[in-house]
Amino acid sequence: MFGKHRVVDHIVGHLASLGVDHVFGVDGANIEDLYDAAHFRPEVTAVLAKHEFSAATMADGYSRSGAGLGVVAATSGGGALNLVAGLGESFASRVPVLALVGQPATTMDGRGSFQDTSGRNGSLDARALFSAVSVFCERLVSPADIVSALPRAISAARAGGPAVLLLPKDIQQAFIAVDGSPEHFGFSASIGNPHLIARELRQTTGQVTIIAGEQVARDDARAELEDLRALLRARVATVPDAKDVAGTPGFGSSSALGVTGVMGHPSVAETLAASALCLIVGTRLTVTARGGLDDALATVRTVSIGSARPYLHCTHVHTDDLRGSLRLLTQALRGHGRPNGVRVPDLVRRTELTPRDCDGPGVRYRDAMAVLDRALPDGADIVVDAGNTGAAAIHYLPARRGGRFVAALGMGGMGYSFGAGIGMAFGRANGGRPGGRTVVIAGDGAFFMHGLEVHTAVQYRLPVTFVLFNNNAHAMCVTREQLFYQNRYSYNRFRPSALGTGLAAMFPGLTSVDVSDPAQLAAALRVALDIEGPAVVSVECDADEIPPFAPFLTALSGSAAVAEQVSTAKENRSDVVASA
Repeated sequence: MFGKHRVVDHIVGHLASLGVDHVFGVDGANIEDLYDAAHFRPEVTAVLAKHEFSAATMADGYSRSGAGLGVVAATSGGGALNLVAGLGESFASRVPVLALVGQPATTMDGRGSFQDTSGRNGSLDARALFSAVSVFCERLVSPADIVSALPRAISAARAGGPAVLLLPKDIQQAFIAVDGSPEHFGFSASIGNPHLIARELRQTTGQVTIIAGEQVARDDARAELEDLRALLRARVATVPDAKDVAGTPGFGSSSALGVTGVMGHPSVAETLAASALCLIVGTRLTVTARGGLDDALATVRTVSIGSARPYLHCTHVHTDDLRGSLRLLTQALRGHGRPNGVRVPDLVRRTELTPRDCDGPGVRYRDAMAVLDRALPDGADIVVDAGNTGAAAIHYLPARRGGRFVAALGMGGMGYSFGAGIGMAFGRANGGRPGGRTVVIAGDGAFFMHGLEVHTAVQYRLPVTFVLFNNNAHAMCVTREQLFYQNRYSYNRFRPSALGTGLAAMFPGLTSVDVSDPAQLAAALRVALDIEGPAVVSVECDADEIPPFAPFLTALSGSAAVAEQVSTAKENRSDVVASA
């Protein structure tokens, strides 16, 4: 790129040169020049969302899909502020996202202009605000700043987390001289030396349990994790927001223990307690992911590798490149370095939480997830929202082979799944993955917050199926009222709604239905998963059903777990390479 170009042309051109093919956002006066620049770059599609929170989660979902850097653009004022919750999720979950945020012209800083966020003369300070939810935040004060600020922001985001550039309108419109191709500050990921972990593994006598986390998904280190797991004959548990990194159905699922934490499987703690060593891979093990494991972790030798030290005390090896570090570790454990003392139990116990029976109307969570498990094809991406619905999907529904399984547990913002599912659908092609369906699983409470992004899926004819569990309530809050406040009142029940019928009327041509029993759900899914564009299936369920959520079951005192035994005899054979 030679000659003089507007700052916004430089930004879009630089992103295009990195392979970014989508920018998500909501247009407005102080970001419209960026949309204008995108119009003249055919390789970049500017996607119009309905709300900036959802635009941010689209960028987040795009990034988690493996497509590359997610980019979100928003105008000033309320539009900018609407980004905060979405960027907070990306920050807590360390998802690479670049946010381009418009600002009023610098000539109006501190002079009482509309939507002034310069921080001057008593105005709101956007830099202070966004610095709290990002790994990088800079406000441009001159057009030339963009030449170095943009690559620095991208490098910071690639290390894990959102980066924010605050772009005053006059700077966006200004021209800068560009002498050649856009400058690229390459992201130099540190590859941690795993010799400490290799030494611990060589000294281990007994079984090894791996707890795999979100960095495995972020760095796409799935194959490297499997190579290491097969070498160690280890069992693998995953944190709730990394379900797709181990144990997909029919492909080495005997090595998968299930999910850790408050929505997880009790047998994980049992297996961990019987282990000689626990290897934590790519996760900090938050309370949500660690619930029920503290006693076992206190007695088992534990080591960790990843970009952030876990919350529990253990030997830790830092790495920003998990793929490279896991390769090094696997190489170190081959040949003469093989850990000869590791063994595999003959049987792996699998357990599910069993909430008390519910005799209310509609479909039970367990039955609905069983129908979904039978219906969803290999390669389907699953995006799960917060609440009782999310807990049920995390606990009961396996990831698809070759598909992603995303749950936003960094901030747990309701309505995340609608934008994230759309972002993942856009990201499939750029991620080099074959075409497939994205399935969004959310409750009616989440829908009422951000569910009208369904219209974005309609507008762009995206292959997204929205499965809405409609219990006419914020049901997790209803459960809390029942368990902890003696069910004296409820602030959290809604007037009944027919979401499927309503959306069909709102958006002519959209396949959208309401169902109330498992047979209807199965039939509706066959249609909703086979059409070209989006579809909605709204499932009647009961707000009084208790989900598989350990704190609730503990409060009920008496719920048990059901178990099955899974043979590992095949994987104990030396000629079998198993898959986590």
